[in-house]
Amino acid sequence: MTLTRRKDFLAANSGRRAPMPGFVLLVKPRDDGDPTMRVGYTVTKKIGNAVVRNRIKRRFRALAREVLPVSGVAGADHVLIGRGDGLTREFAQLKRDLAKALAKTQR
Repeated sequence: MTLTRRKDFLAANSGRRAPMPGFVLLVKPRDDGDPTMRVGYTVTKKIGNAVVRNRIKRRFRALAREVLPVSGVAGADHVLIGRGDGLTREFAQLKRDLAKALAKTQR
Protein backbone atom coordinates (compact mmCIF):
# COMPACT_ATOMS: atom_id res chain seq x y z
CA MET A 1 0.00 0.00 0.00
CA THR A 2 1.25 3.50 -0.82
CA LEU A 3 1.34 6.51 1.48
CA THR A 4 -0.41 9.53 -0.01
CA ARG A 5 -1.44 11.78 2.88
CA ARG A 6 0.88 14.48 4.19
CA LYS A 7 0.10 13.55 7.82
CA ASP A 8 1.38 10.01 7.21
CA PHE A 9 4.66 11.36 5.82
CA LEU A 10 5.00 13.74 8.79
CA ALA A 11 4.31 10.89 11.23
CA ALA A 12 6.98 8.74 9.53
CA ASN A 13 9.46 11.58 9.98
CA SER A 14 9.52 10.88 13.73
CA GLY A 15 10.51 7.24 13.12
CA ARG A 16 13.90 5.59 12.73
CA ARG A 17 16.17 7.07 10.06
CA ALA A 18 18.84 5.33 7.98
CA PRO A 19 20.77 7.58 5.57
CA MET A 20 22.35 5.93 2.53
CA PRO A 21 24.12 7.43 -0.52
CA GLY A 22 21.07 7.14 -2.83
CA PHE A 23 18.25 7.74 -0.35
CA VAL A 24 17.23 8.21 3.27
CA LEU A 25 14.94 5.53 4.69
CA LEU A 26 12.41 6.39 7.40
CA VAL A 27 10.63 3.55 9.23
CA LYS A 28 7.85 4.23 11.71
CA PRO A 29 5.81 1.39 13.29
CA ARG A 30 2.10 2.31 13.30
CA ASP A 31 1.09 0.27 16.38
CA ASP A 32 -2.48 -0.10 15.09
CA GLY A 33 -2.54 -3.91 14.94
CA ASP A 34 -2.59 -3.95 11.12
CA PRO A 35 0.37 -5.97 9.71
CA THR A 36 0.22 -4.19 6.32
CA MET A 37 3.45 -2.51 5.21
CA ARG A 38 2.97 0.92 3.68
CA VAL A 39 5.55 2.75 1.60
CA GLY A 40 5.92 6.34 0.41
CA TYR A 41 8.36 8.08 -1.91
CA THR A 42 9.48 11.69 -1.95
CA VAL A 43 12.01 13.47 -4.13
CA THR A 44 12.43 17.25 -3.84
CA LYS A 45 12.92 19.76 -6.64
CA LYS A 46 16.46 20.24 -5.38
CA ILE A 47 17.33 16.86 -6.94
CA GLY A 48 16.24 17.80 -10.47
CA ASN A 49 13.39 18.51 -12.85
CA ALA A 50 10.18 16.46 -13.08
CA VAL A 51 11.71 13.91 -15.46
CA VAL A 52 14.59 13.18 -13.06
CA ARG A 53 12.34 13.07 -9.99
CA ASN A 54 9.89 10.68 -11.65
CA ARG A 55 12.72 8.41 -12.84
CA ILE A 56 14.07 8.19 -9.29
CA LYS A 57 10.59 7.42 -7.94
CA ARG A 58 10.16 4.65 -10.55
CA ARG A 59 13.46 3.13 -9.42
CA PHE A 60 12.33 3.36 -5.76
CA ARG A 61 9.02 1.64 -6.55
CA ALA A 62 10.85 -1.24 -8.26
CA LEU A 63 13.26 -1.39 -5.33
CA ALA A 64 10.44 -1.53 -2.77
CA ARG A 65 8.63 -4.28 -4.73
CA GLU A 66 11.74 -6.46 -4.58
CA VAL A 67 13.12 -5.79 -1.09
CA LEU A 68 10.25 -4.81 1.25
CA PRO A 69 8.25 -8.08 1.11
CA VAL A 70 11.38 -9.92 2.28
CA SER A 71 13.06 -7.47 4.67
CA GLY A 72 10.42 -4.84 5.50
CA VAL A 73 8.93 -4.19 8.93
CA ALA A 74 5.37 -5.52 9.18
CA GLY A 75 2.85 -2.95 10.41
CA ALA A 76 5.15 -0.01 9.67
CA ASP A 77 5.33 2.93 7.31
CA HIS A 78 8.45 3.10 5.12
CA VAL A 79 9.41 6.35 3.39
CA LEU A 80 12.20 6.62 0.81
CA ILE A 81 13.54 10.16 0.42
CA GLY A 82 15.51 10.54 -2.79
CA ARG A 83 19.07 11.85 -2.97
CA GLY A 84 21.13 12.78 -6.04
CA ASP A 85 22.88 9.39 -6.19
CA GLY A 86 19.49 7.63 -6.40
CA LEU A 87 19.53 8.11 -10.16
CA THR A 88 23.13 7.18 -11.02
CA ARG A 89 23.76 4.40 -8.49
CA GLU A 90 23.56 0.84 -9.79
CA PHE A 91 20.25 -0.88 -9.04
CA ALA A 92 21.96 -3.88 -7.42
CA GLN A 93 23.83 -1.50 -5.12
CA LEU A 94 20.57 0.29 -4.24
CA LYS A 95 19.06 -3.09 -3.31
CA ARG A 96 22.00 -3.82 -1.00
CA ASP A 97 21.71 -0.32 0.48
CA LEU A 98 17.99 -0.76 1.18
CA ALA A 99 18.52 -4.16 2.83
CA LYS A 100 21.30 -2.63 4.96
CA ALA A 101 19.12 0.37 5.88
CA LEU A 102 16.23 -1.89 6.89
CA ALA A 103 18.58 -3.93 9.09
CA LYS A 104 19.84 -0.69 10.65
CA THR A 105 16.33 0.50 11.53
CA GLN A 106 15.39 -2.84 13.10
CA ARG A 107 18.27 -2.81 15.60
